[in-house]
Formats: sequence, structure tokens, C-alpha cells
Amino acid sequence: MSFFSKIFSRDNPNVKMQPLYNAIVSEGRQLAWYEEAQVPDSIDGRFDMIAAIFSLTLIRLEKDEERGQDIAWLTEIFISDMDGQLRQIGIGDMVVSKHVGRMMGALGGRVGAYREALENGANLKEAIVRNIFRGEKPDDAALDILARRLAVYHASLQDCSTDAIIAGQLPASGTVA
Repeated sequence: MSFFSKIFSRDNPNVKMQPLYNAIVSEGRQLAWYEEAQVPDSIDGRFDMIAAIFSLTLIRLEKDEERGQDIAWLTEIFISDMDGQLRQIGIGDMVVSKHVGRMMGALGGRVGAYREALENGANLKEAIVRNIFRGEKPDDAALDILARRLAVYHASLQDCSTDAIIAGQLPASGTVA
């Protein structure tokens, strides 16, 4: 590819990360999270579950220092998708950016909370109640199921190669007990 072709190319580098983003969304929409772990099956509940899987994936990708640009592209896809979802449910142009900004802040908080819980020994159940159940504790059995499944999912991601993750080959929720 010539120098000018690279500069003026209309190729979207985010395309490389689309299979991973699709896999994250697919995993976050698996019924078991909602039926067995009682994650609310609502717009907020789905955002919270997708954000949880997205967070665990980012935490894993951060371990490969050469993947900073990939993380940025993946995050751009997330932002674009959230923007589109907000517009689809009728949020007007004037406030979409405020909503997306709040969502990004929420995502950043979740990444930090899950990192602290899963890698630094903080209380995962507290992070789940705060970030998925928005402060309203579910029954103990559902909370135990969700905490166990997220911890196992996090551990399963550590066993995946970075290239496999980038290709969208995430652990299947069916293999996460």
C-alpha cells in the first residue's frame, strides 16, 4: 500500500475488533445471566451485563501491553454502539453525548471495581450489587451464582490467547459453571 493510500484510506481499523465486540455482546445477552443469576432483563440490566463482560475482557487485554490500540478501537465500537442504541430508543441528538459520557464513566468504574475484586482481593459481591443490581441486593443464591460465574469467566479469559480473544473467541458461558 502506498503512502498516500495509507493516509487517505477509508478503511476503518475498528473492523478488526468487531468480531470481539460481537462476542462480548452475545455473551452478555446469554439467558443464563438473567435466568439463573437474576440479572434484571431490562435495558439497564443488559447494559450492566454487557459492561461486565466488556470489563473482564478489557482487564485481560490490558495484560498484553502491545494491545493498547486494539483496546482503544474496541472502546470506540462500544461508544458507537451505545450511541446508536440510545438514538434507537428515542434519546435526542442534544443529549446523546451526555448519556454516552455517563455510560463511559460507568464503564470505567466497573473496570476498576472488577479489577480490584478479581485481581486484588476486593469483595466481588459488593461490586456486583453496586454495578449490576444498582445497589439492590438480590437473593443470596443468585448473587452467589453470578459472583462464581464472573470469577470463572475471568479465570477462563486468562487461559485464552490474546489473538484468540481479538478474533472473538471468548469462553462460552456454557463452559463457565
